[in-house]
Amino acid sequence: MPIYWLSEENIIFPKPELAEKEGVLAVGGDLSPERLLAAYSQGIFPWYGPGEPILWWSPDPRAVLFPEELKVSKSMRPYFNQRKFSLTFDHAFETVMRLCGKVRRHTWITKEMVKGYSQLHEMGYAHSVEVWQDGALVGGLYGISLGRVFFGESMFTKVSNASKFGFIALVRQLQARGFRLIDCQQETRHLASMGARPIPRAHFLEYLSENQSEKTIIGKWSDWLEEEG
Repeated sequence: MPIYWLSEENIIFPKPELAEKEGVLAVGGDLSPERLLAAYSQGIFPWYGPGEPILWWSPDPRAVLFPEELKVSKSMRPYFNQRKFSLTFDHAFETVMRLCGKVRRHTWITKEMVKGYSQLHEMGYAHSVEVWQDGALVGGLYGISLGRVFFGESMFTKVSNASKFGFIALVRQLQARGFRLIDCQQETRHLASMGARPIPRAHFLEYLSENQSEKTIIGKWSDWLEEEG
């Protein structure tokens, strides 16, 4: 399959099914909010190294988590029962992004990437989860919400199980609000241990097609936890 080149003026992507075997679909363009939203609505995401042109991906199979399939191990239950961590949503979005790049050494989280997703955060589409211990930020994750699908991007942890705690808490909140799917992009043992599994790209795109008619919860999620009292 050919790799398609995008101009900065045109935000139209080729069909995700046209991605090459490794998952690369297109090259170029920019990280404007409009392009990012157009990409995620079709299950396409950017992933590239420093100094490289932007690469846009649509892998097959696709790792996802259905909220009802979330697995919480016995070892994780005390973290919730004993409140070993505290949790916030959308309190430190840019900091979470930068720590995902620094702590996990994800060099693809460039300055341009931080700027683009931070703009989406200000617009109410991108969200962060922060995990705290004794007033220090020890874990977190971020992603994009469209309709009833959450597209997870990256997570970090500074202490054992902090990122798992944040992810499990987020999935529970999303399930309570009728979300159908969490996109995990690529399968990892960390995510598989919590219930993520690969599905064919064609099935993933069917979910996204149905998701087009769902209303997006736009705005900060800072008050979600406060609603519980």
